[in-house]
Amino acid sequence: MQAEIDAVGNVVGRYSCADVGAKTLVLASHYDTVRNAGRYDGRLGILAGLIVIEHLARSDARLPFHVELIAFSEEEGVRFGTGYIGSSAVAGRFDRRMLEQCDASGILVGDMIRYAGGDPAGIPKLARQPRNLLGYIEVHIEQGPVLLAENLPVGIVTAIAGCVRRLVTIGGVAGHAGTVPMAQRHDAAAAAAEIVLAVERRCAQTPGVVGTVGRLAVPDGVINVIPGRCELSLDIRGDETAKRDAAVDDAAAEIERIAKRRSVTIESVEIQRTPTVACSPQMQKRLAEAVTRAGIRPHRLPSGAGHDAVMFDGVTEIGMLFVRCGNGGISHSPLETVTANDANVAACILLDVIVNFADLA
Repeated sequence: MQAEIDAVGNVVGRYSCADVGAKTLVLASHYDTVRNAGRYDGRLGILAGLIVIEHLARSDARLPFHVELIAFSEEEGVRFGTGYIGSSAVAGRFDRRMLEQCDASGILVGDMIRYAGGDPAGIPKLARQPRNLLGYIEVHIEQGPVLLAENLPVGIVTAIAGCVRRLVTIGGVAGHAGTVPMAQRHDAAAAAAEIVLAVERRCAQTPGVVGTVGRLAVPDGVINVIPGRCELSLDIRGDETAKRDAAVDDAAAEIERIAKRRSVTIESVEIQRTPTVACSPQMQKRLAEAVTRAGIRPHRLPSGAGHDAVMFDGVTEIGMLFVRCGNGGISHSPLETVTANDANVAACILLDVIVNFADLA
């Protein structure tokens, strides 16, 4: 492939066909990860694509379309609070306000891109034109237990859950832990505890909706001081945008009630909102046909996790193939596992889909 690292830090390889004007099929996933993570989240899809293109090249197999394999930067959104930085650039949806986002040390996204050798000014030029795209396919570890329970190595993704993320800051009144009566306290951490449980209760009421407080901190907390400030994150997802948004609104209303009752202040900043995205029926059909040809029962399932594929909704047809996750479906953890056999099955199915894509080129 012709390979490069682009202006936003994506690693891009292009396996070209003879027709310069032919359309391009994109194979992609992300190479960044979360802290204390597993080996396969994102990178499994990159390596599966690399293996397939290596096989095509060694076989001297030329396709009637171009194939781009893209390893996206910064999908997770952990460091800067905003994800899909690499994929949004390629999909033509990069919001330049992202460049002003900063990490916990005050380092800006734009400065970090420059430090890493990228060029923020060159990001708009990375956008692919929809008319030139044949489709987008992402292979990804399931990150859950469904395929394990079904005893299937792979599954076909029907939709990708939409996500709303907020950062919440609670302002209370610090005071001596021994001298302030319980009824007169404005405890920021106690309010945070109520918020965590309120989010859990609300999201548990609606099938397909999940809510998580993944970060919870008492800045400068001291063992004998009533917390005067607390910070937490809020992540609410759903398999339907309307259901998700209803849960977000209800959670926000309950947070306000908690703040009023406890006489604390609440500042809530939305840092990300993505819609629920349906995978292309045509792509699902093609994946199902390849899965069947591999002698495997096709199983369709939604994704509760977000993926770079969401950035290509409305840009081109998107398809996703999940690979079975071991250890009870544990992911975002060093306990995350995938078998070599399942990875091989996924690569074979991906190859099948690509070589049978010719009639749409």
